[in-house]
Amino acid sequence: MDEVMNDHTTRAGHPADTHDLIRVTGARENNLQGVDVEIPKRRLTAFTGVSGSGKSSLVFGTIAAESRRLIDETYSTFVQGFMPSLPRPDVDHLAGITTAILVDQERLGANVRSTVGTVTDANAMLRNLFSRIGQPYVGPPPAFSFNIPTSTASGVMKTEKAGGKVDKAVVREQVYLGGMCPQCEGRGSVSDLNLSVIIDESRSLYDGAILVPGFTADGWLVKGYAESGFVDPGKAIKDYTEQERADLLYKEKTKVKALGMNLTYQGLIPRLRESMFSKDVESLQPHVRRFVEAAAVFGRCPACDGTRLNESARSARIRGKNIAEVCAMQITDAAEWVRTVDDAGVAPLTQALLHLFDAFTGIGLGYLSLDRPAGTLSGGEAQRTKMIRHLGSALTDVTYVFDEPTIGLHPHDIQRMNTLLLDLRDKGNTVLVVEHKPEAIAIADHVVDLGPGAGADGGTICFEGTVEELKAADTLTGRHLGYRAALKEQVRTPSGALEIRGASQNNLRGVDVDVPTGVLAVVTGVAGSGKSSLIHQNLTGRAGVVVVDQGAIKGSRRSNPATYTGMLEPIRKAFAKANDVKPALFSANSEGACPTCKGNGQIFTELGFMETVATPCEDCGGKRYQAAVLEFRLGGRNIAEVLDLSVAQAHEYFGAADSKVPAARKVLGHLADVGLGYLKLGQPLNTLSGGERQRLKLAMHMGEKGGTYILDEPTTGLHLADVDNLLKLLDRLVDAGKSVIVIEHHQAVMAHADWIIDLGPGAGHDGGRIVFEGTPADLVADASTLTGQHLAEYVGVTAAAS
Repeated sequence: MDEVMNDHTTRAGHPADTHDLIRVTGARENNLQGVDVEIPKRRLTAFTGVSGSGKSSLVFGTIAAESRRLIDETYSTFVQGFMPSLPRPDVDHLAGITTAILVDQERLGANVRSTVGTVTDANAMLRNLFSRIGQPYVGPPPAFSFNIPTSTASGVMKTEKAGGKVDKAVVREQVYLGGMCPQCEGRGSVSDLNLSVIIDESRSLYDGAILVPGFTADGWLVKGYAESGFVDPGKAIKDYTEQERADLLYKEKTKVKALGMNLTYQGLIPRLRESMFSKDVESLQPHVRRFVEAAAVFGRCPACDGTRLNESARSARIRGKNIAEVCAMQITDAAEWVRTVDDAGVAPLTQALLHLFDAFTGIGLGYLSLDRPAGTLSGGEAQRTKMIRHLGSALTDVTYVFDEPTIGLHPHDIQRMNTLLLDLRDKGNTVLVVEHKPEAIAIADHVVDLGPGAGADGGTICFEGTVEELKAADTLTGRHLGYRAALKEQVRTPSGALEIRGASQNNLRGVDVDVPTGVLAVVTGVAGSGKSSLIHQNLTGRAGVVVVDQGAIKGSRRSNPATYTGMLEPIRKAFAKANDVKPALFSANSEGACPTCKGNGQIFTELGFMETVATPCEDCGGKRYQAAVLEFRLGGRNIAEVLDLSVAQAHEYFGAADSKVPAARKVLGHLADVGLGYLKLGQPLNTLSGGERQRLKLAMHMGEKGGTYILDEPTTGLHLADVDNLLKLLDRLVDAGKSVIVIEHHQAVMAHADWIIDLGPGAGHDGGRIVFEGTPADLVADASTLTGQHLAEYVGVTAAAS
């Protein structure tokens, strides 16, 4: 029998070696239309296609989601009871999937104490290092942690011994050391209020000196202060005595007779802290939120100078540096410092730290510092930071899933990212990458192209094969893979300039630059060179300057493109007029809402310390409206069906004779212009990517005249075919009289610019300087900067082809 088996194994290979494919059959998640696909294991597979074609639905929503669900099922029933119940993806059959590790663009935890050092365990290693060899000796590792306060305990301490014996000892003033700064509680900053936003010193109470929303001069809130007897309501605040000023602003709660009754009087500042500044900003009404954001200011903690650590933790030093100074160093410099620590007793620690710091440098994040708050990292930086923990992992035969890992990367940095992805593959892992950049697609062993369009027009496999085969394929991706934008023959002449003088934020080195207006200006440079610091921190807030970034759009889980853009209002009125009923019926937040889910479409179960579980509402089937409301129609569709239309479909629908709504159609035209034709009108805003959010904000500003727009990497998430449409859109904006400043790495946008400002030459303290200003043609001719070299190579391909 053994001889037969051995003979079989020799001839046909071991049966275990035949499972070398991930097989997906009948995937229907979101817009996927019964997709069947086979993905090779231990290879790098790129998933391409226009935005909304179904790439993420296949990779994240089907393969990765089922992997996680199956892993969760391996836990005991008891443990599963504490975990969210994940639904099975809408797919007929999945075979050959392995443990999936998602490395996405979700921002790292926005906890105020979360830093680059804490999320990568670098701080934990440094705490151990300083507790071992720091001089003078301070205490164990917790003594260097800004998350642990120093505490004192007294009482009876019990210690259990063998045989059931218990030793008791009386402890008096036992000190448990922690490194937290007591004044800022480990945050590094303390909050204060900007009085100039709260009161107008030149006015009296009766003239409206209190600028807080709701505190009108003739309202009862202000009358309570005016009739309290503590202040003169007819006198300007600037003329108050010290006592009057203290009573108005800071007086503790006390009983007074005012407004004809007994009232509790409280100073304005403590009152505001309790009523407004202690609440979640997102839960406040928009006008109150704007006030709170303007009035609350954060400054560096004076006790710890922003280091988060108490004096004791900062007293211990190694090679002349304390732990706070090491965390504040650029990671490349911190690595050099670690190399000077030659104590044999901590060699494993220093080696582990060096490996971690070298990984940061290898992935292009050597310009960060360990004390950088995690919430301030961009989506691309957050994704690369997550990658670091996997680079030295001993795990093999797992599936790594990446969502556009090249976001925020200069062409120079993309080469390093490609090397890291190939290293993960060569260790025997399956690497799945959702990607648009041709430089990243080029390294793939296998390509799956989805489309042909977005939304309802996508969700099918257009192509499977190698990169070379894709170039010859007649698909949208295949036709654009070799596309290169050419340099402009003529550039526009600036109409003026926005002056920046002595810019020294972050790594900027006293930069003086004139950013031209009336043209398309592109600011570029390697990741970490100072682009965002230069533009956002020096131009934001100036008159006429509008920042259109990728930040989250403020709103509840009910918000969608229809509500955010304001087009739902004319749509509701059109439905009301056609059916002779009230417009409020067609709002899921008002009278027309399903009473069971209150217009959410889903029932949300809050599980306290775990993820919130959302289940579709059984009464309305997720449509959000009462059944009676869905009887009313406009042009043959009810309100739920209209909100389920894509932007492109709705644009056509609202142009028809029996469903014409010009106001909505105008907004839909702007959304289509920015490449969002596939979005559904009722899609929750919290499901949009950073690039989609930016383009939605841009569409909102397109009807305005004049002004200066700052766009931060608008090509994020854009297919190669859509980049050309974006360039036409930017041209239309400039031709309409707007000034457009784009922070961008994409060579097609650089080539199309009228003026380029290049920062560098490197990242962190190796950057922060202007290394080139001029036209793209001059940058290519100069070719002395990294950007110039890569742009010359990019347009050179076009020149050779033509």
